[in-house]
Amino acid sequence: MALNDPQSITISGTAVSLPRTSSGVNQGTFSASDGTVVETVSHQYGKRTRRLVRVDHSKIAPDPLISDRNIKHSLSAYLVVDAPITGYTVTEAKDVVKGLVTQLTASSDAVLVKFLDGEN
Repeated sequence: MALNDPQSITISGTAVSLPRTSSGVNQGTFSASDGTVVETVSHQYGKRTRRLVRVDHSKIAPDPLISDRNIKHSLSAYLVVDAPITGYTVTEAKDVVKGLVTQLTASSDAVLVKFLDGEN
């Protein structure tokens, strides 16, 4: 099965449409028309099952070394779920992932902000 086409992601309050731009065995890629946002979803099967969803974001901003020049900057964020072949149902895995996401985003993203600021 494949995810819906297009996918959509909201970044800084702006919804970005991500039409499918690539499809392969156990992998799909969705990209914004300007190429600034790319979402990749992939699955690896072996002794364990590894599932990945990744967002790559880029923007043009001032060069920190040459103030009158702009350069491309990029950032990637991804979530990996690494599970044994047996022992967890999809619902149980969902509950663990949802718990993590809820922890990060509770209280106005307090833990997420602390994490991004380097706290451990």
